[in-house]
Order: sequence, then structure tokens, then C-alpha cells
Amino acid sequence: MSLTFCNVHFSKQPEKVAYISNTLMKNLKLSGKKNIHLRFGNDVVPASIKTIKKTGSHLYLSSGIRNTIHVPQAGGVYLRNLQENEFQLGPLIGILSDGPTNSTTQPFSSRTGFIKQLLKEGSKKAYIFAFSPKDINWQQETVRGHFLAENGTFTRKTVPLPDVVYNRLPSRKEETSPAMNQLRERFGRRKIPFFNWSFFNKSDIYKLIENDNSVNRYVPESHMNPTTEVLNDMLERHQFVYYKPSGGSLGKGIYRMTYLPKRGYFARYRKNTENVLLRFNNFKSLMRMLNTKHGRTLHGYVIQQGIRLIEIDNCPIDFRFHMHKNGSNQWVVVGIGAKKAGRGSVTTHLKNGGSLMTPEQALSRSFGARSDEVLKQAKHVAISLAEAIEFHHPHLLGEIGFDLGIDQDEKIWMFEANAKPGRTIFNHPSLKNEGKASVEHILEHCLYLSKFRRRINQ
Repeated sequence: MSLTFCNVHFSKQPEKVAYISNTLMKNLKLSGKKNIHLRFGNDVVPASIKTIKKTGSHLYLSSGIRNTIHVPQAGGVYLRNLQENEFQLGPLIGILSDGPTNSTTQPFSSRTGFIKQLLKEGSKKAYIFAFSPKDINWQQETVRGHFLAENGTFTRKTVPLPDVVYNRLPSRKEETSPAMNQLRERFGRRKIPFFNWSFFNKSDIYKLIENDNSVNRYVPESHMNPTTEVLNDMLERHQFVYYKPSGGSLGKGIYRMTYLPKRGYFARYRKNTENVLLRFNNFKSLMRMLNTKHGRTLHGYVIQQGIRLIEIDNCPIDFRFHMHKNGSNQWVVVGIGAKKAGRGSVTTHLKNGGSLMTPEQALSRSFGARSDEVLKQAKHVAISLAEAIEFHHPHLLGEIGFDLGIDQDEKIWMFEANAKPGRTIFNHPSLKNEGKASVEHILEHCLYLSKFRRRINQ
């Protein structure tokens, strides 16, 4: 397979003719040929070819070709030689999300800015658009996507089904619906790469790697749907634990529970915008409160061993590692943010009063001259965890957000793994470049999955 970058232009000729510059004719090895097949997505059109004198790699598509295979716009893209005389334009990248139906300026709500960033950067080397599930016409195998115009506004265009889908659908509830299950299956049947498949469930991730001796030592002791006996045992052995919903996010519904033999039991949690601390004389009283709030079965919750993390100003610190697959299909650490918990907060989430700093700032306070060595080891652990989760996971992954902690003895722990990590850390002034690199890695991985990237073993 050959891969050539070229500049696509449009002509108004109604016939199905492709005008190809001499340089591009040579690169495509088309000397002496009069006809080719052009593919875009799953649409294919036969076309006659004519040579034009123009410096560089240029391809002019007649309106007859453009309208038949729904090429949305001119610009620089790749031509992939599938077989003799058949060439594919692309890649055609789809960003799956959702939002209000009536907004032309913010069609994807709070994610619109990030999606614009992807579309702006991606349009330099691909056809890229954003869409929601309702934009797909499965009978015609087309999508009415949101493309980004040169003036920064969205424009709607109909194109074939994409060559690859990057899933940023924001709703856990919608993602588990029968309609979304059917959508993923339909892309799967058409062999269209689809990543990331869905949100992670905490208990599922723990189960994936609990028997993997290469990484399970980094996960605190965790139990899904704990019985009263398990909860009591965990408190007595570890002194404090985290009790959190398996499918939760943003720190919602999390309890930090502590047992001090001479003082009793303590439960800390967040209610609306306030941090709450309750004390109980005995374990039964603690359980009575939990049962009142969540039912007697405690179903859908995970109990996890508490870890004494490094602290700044008596506030614990953990780290968000934003991981990506790169253009060579390897896991890399793209951005790291250190999150300092707010006073009295259960978690380090920024929306719950936490603050953000660079990992260098946080680690130097705890480890001094050894901070670089500690950070290097944490990066190594993050890559090992990503590789292990991908190995055991049944679907395509291309992005993971880890919440990692480091204890007083320099041991590294994994608390959370997120398939669709938030991008708040990239708002930090010192992490702007990492935010741009994150976008570039997403696009490079799309090129890889869609086979519009030269592979090392090719």
C-alpha cells in the first residue's frame, strides 16, 4: 500500500474526471493509465484521469466526482492506494458527541471548544467532522456532520460513514442505552474502528487487572458491593477507606470513612457545595446512615483501601495522568496535573475546591532533589497500567486518564481509570502545550487506526 499527501481542489466539470499533476501522477505510478476508481469512506466512483502541468502534488476533482462520493471540501489530505487503480481519499474522521439540537454556535454544549480544536487541527491533514447519533442515516450509510468553516463557524455537510470514530459521547446513561449499543455494533459490523468504546466502570477495571501480576500491586485493595462484614473488616485493617459509586465521576457520592479506636467512626462527604464531617460512636450507627442514604444492599458501590498520600499544607495530593496512543500505536504520557485537595474535601476534584499545580511543583515539596526520579517512575507505572488495561479490555482504547497517588514511602497507587478523561488540567498555564499535544495524539491515532499512516512493519 502506498500513501501520498496531496492538495485536493474542485473543478466545475460535470464529467467524472480527475485532473492530476505530473508529480502526483509519478508518485501514484499512474503513467499510461486512463482510468481509476476513487473511494471516499465507502463510496466509490470510476473516473477518467487527465494530466495537468502544475508544480507539486495536486488533484482536481470534477463536480461529477465530488457530488457522487460526497467529498466535503478542498484541502490537503492523503491518497491511499488500496489496490491497482483504486485510491482512497482521507482519512474521514468522525468525532461522536452530543448536545442541544437548536444551537448553531454551541452544538456540543461545553465540549464545543474542544471539538473545534480537534476540527481545526485535524483539517490540516484529514476530513474531520463532529456528529451525534441522530445525524447518522444507516440506510444510506451517510452522516450529516458538523464541519468547521475557515471563519470558525460550523457548517453541516453530508458525507459517507467515517473511516474511524473517536467517541466523546458525554452521558453514561445514554451510552448504556439500547440505541447506543446498536450504534456501536453497526460500526463494528462495518469494521469501522471505534474508540473509546465506553466509559469505564470502576469495578470492571479492578477486575480486569486483579490477576495481572505486572500491575495489580498498584491498585489498593478494593471490593465491589461490599457486605457489612467486609466494610467493617476493611476499616479495622486499614483505618480509613473510600466508599464510592462504581459508575460515578467528578467525585460525586464518595465517602471517606475513618476508624479511630478511641474516638469512633468518621464519615466525610460532600453535600451540594459543602464538605460534611459526621462522627459515630459505633460501626452500627455508621451503617445506619449509609443504609438510609443508599439502601441496605449497598449495591453499585466499591470499598477501597485508603492510602496516606503525600501532602502539601496538610492537604493530600494526587495526580491526573492523561495518556494517549500515539501514531505508532504506543501508550505515552501526554500531560500530568497535580491536584491538591481543598480543606476538608473528600477528593482532589477541582470542582470540589481542589487546586491544580504542575507535578514538578508538587513533588519538589515532598521529595526535593529526588522529585525527577519519582516522577519518572510514576510515568513508567502509568504506561504499564495503560498497556495492561488495553491487553485485558475487549474493545479499542486510545485515551485513558489515570488518577494516581504517591504515598509517603514513594509507592505509586492507581485509584481511578477514565476512558473519557476531562481536560481541566490543560487549563493550567504551564500545561497549554500538553493540551495541544493531546489533540495531536488523538489525530495521529485516528490516522493509524484508519490506515492513513505508514506503519513501521508495513
